[in-house]
Parts: sequence; C-alpha cells; structure tokens
Amino acid sequence: MFEVIKTEGRARRGRFTTPHGTVETPVFMNVGTQAAIKGGLSASDLTALGCQIELSNTYHLHLRPGDELIRELGGLHKFMNWSGPILTDSGGFQIFSLAKLRKITEEGTAFNSHIDGRRIFMSPEDSIRVQSNLGSDIAMAFDECIGLPAPYDYVRASASRTARWLVRCKAELERLKSEGGTVNPGQMLFGINQGATFRDIRVENMKTISELQLPGYAIGGLAVGESTQEMYDTIDATEEYMPKDRPRYLMGVGTPSNIIEGVYRGIDFFDCVMPARNGRHGHLFTWDGVINIKNEKHAHDEGPIDPECTCPVCRSYSRAYLRHLFASGEILGLRFAVAHNLYFYNTLMERIRQSLDEGRFDAFRQRYSQALSVRK
Repeated sequence: MFEVIKTEGRARRGRFTTPHGTVETPVFMNVGTQAAIKGGLSASDLTALGCQIELSNTYHLHLRPGDELIRELGGLHKFMNWSGPILTDSGGFQIFSLAKLRKITEEGTAFNSHIDGRRIFMSPEDSIRVQSNLGSDIAMAFDECIGLPAPYDYVRASASRTARWLVRCKAELERLKSEGGTVNPGQMLFGINQGATFRDIRVENMKTISELQLPGYAIGGLAVGESTQEMYDTIDATEEYMPKDRPRYLMGVGTPSNIIEGVYRGIDFFDCVMPARNGRHGHLFTWDGVINIKNEKHAHDEGPIDPECTCPVCRSYSRAYLRHLFASGEILGLRFAVAHNLYFYNTLMERIRQSLDEGRFDAFRQRYSQALSVRK
C-alpha cells in the first residue's frame, strides 16, 4: 500500500495506494469537515485545485446529517461526488475542542452535542462503525486529544488508554469487514500516537501501537498549545520509532513552514483548516509571504494575488477586485480566497515532491521554510 521511492535525510518521497486512487506523498489533505470545503468549494473545485485526498469529520457527520443516512445514500464518496481518496478523523479532537461537557472512561466518551446539547456517547467501536458507514479509505482510530500543558500522570494514563482503544478499533473494523456489506471493503485503519510533549510517553506509546502492524500511523495531540519548537522536538522523538515502511501523518498541522519542517522530519501526510480559514479572513499565501487582501494598499493593485501562482483566481482576477469583494461582503471573495490558498498548499506539496525527486529538498527548505511565513 505504501512505497518509499526516495529519501533525502529523513524526508521521504512516497506513493500510497487506496481503493479510490494512488496518492503521491508528501501530501496535504484538503479539509472538508462536513463533506464540503468552507468557502463555497465543491468536489469538482478540489480536482481543479490539485487536491489528492479530501478529509471529512466523523464527529460532525455523525451528528448531521447522520452516518446511517450517508450510508443509505451510497457512502461519502457518492454523497459529496468526490471520486478520490477520503480520510475521516475519529472525532476525538472535536470532542476535545467543541464539547462543553464530556466524561472520559475506559468504555469511551460521553459528551454534549455542540448543535443541540443532547447527550451522546461514543466508544472506539462506535467511531469505527460511523467511519465504516461513511466508507472512507482511511479511518482514524478513536483517541483522546489533550490540551497542553497537562500533568504527566494524566497524559501517561490517557496515552495508555488510547493504545487500548486502538486495539478495540482494529478488532471492530475487522469484525465489520468479516460480516460483509461494508461501504468500502478496502477501508484502512491508521493508529494515533499520543503523549503530549513528554518524550518517554510518546516513545513508549509509539512502540506499543506499532506492534499492531497497521497500514499507517499518525502523530496526534500537537498544535494544541505547545510551542513550535516543542512540536518539532516531539516529532523528532517519535519519528525514530515509527515504522519505516508505513506512512506518517502529522494531524492538524499547519503553516507552510510547519509542513516543510515536518517533511524534513520524515512526515508524509498533513492536514489543517488554516488555508481555508485564513482565506475566509482575507489572509492569502504567496511565494513571497502572507498578505492581507483587505489592506488599503491593494485597492488599486491590478496584479494577481501572486505573480508565481497559476490558480484560476490568479489567472483571471486582480488584488483590487478581490479586495473589493471582501469590502462589499460578497461571498465570491471568500470562494476566491479559499480556492487560491488551497491551490497554494497543493502546489507547495507538488514542489516539495519535485525537490525530493531531484535531490534538492534541503535547498528548497532553506529557501522557503521561513520565507513563506513572512507577513507582507
């Protein structure tokens, strides 16, 4: 399923095969939380923007419209008319970030819906059943995401419980497949490493879950309050113990610089709401840094968002026009901004892959890692 084609230091150029297509890695997964990209983009737009994998959210789709309804309608691919690979996260992070009241036990997590307040219980088995109904190509294991900083003893106990939950997730997916009739018989399970920023807990947890020989592994629980250096140190500590022949996924990260530095540290998969969220607020990524299109200085600018960009927006519209759309409150402005940012991220990954193919990733990192974060 996963082939490492070439390496440069710890950076890896790979290829991952799924039931809905082959993915060239490193890759950025475009986040369509509720089976749609916020900002008015459709699945066909994602194809035009160079998306390889779409990511949707178990928690949100379970609550609305309901995973059983999506199953009834043929699964998530058919529901949103996306023919490429889909990854669904387990819902653990959303329970951490959205649920005002939650109670975690060995059996699972009870929480209040952020929509209507009703009490819901989700176990590892429940999460897998929901993801099976959605029919994603990659299902993420159910885990607990902990806000940082957190006490050492709690983190250790939580990471151990997450590892036990992973065993239950694996058993439930195997049971569902053995019974037949699943939406996607080729659905794969990725395990999630947890342990906050404690090196010994991360390493112990990674050693434990790698014994399950899953198709892929993720580093979770980062970008939730730690410093950037703490995040990189945690990746460094964990990566050494991740299986070399399986894809590595850094969950919920991040900026273009974070992605380049993650690739440098051996990561293959990334996702983040940042390009779409920042776009909706007028913050646009360019190969010369980040601009705020709402600034007055762009009012008379006839040039594109980025002269180096070949996205549909940059080919046809000016900074002045996009600024006007934002100033006028036109929804089209959000759509254009999100489209540009997603195209930028997907192109960033394409250029990273090309630099790895040509043996010049280190030079690429030196040129762009910090430059892409500069505010212009």
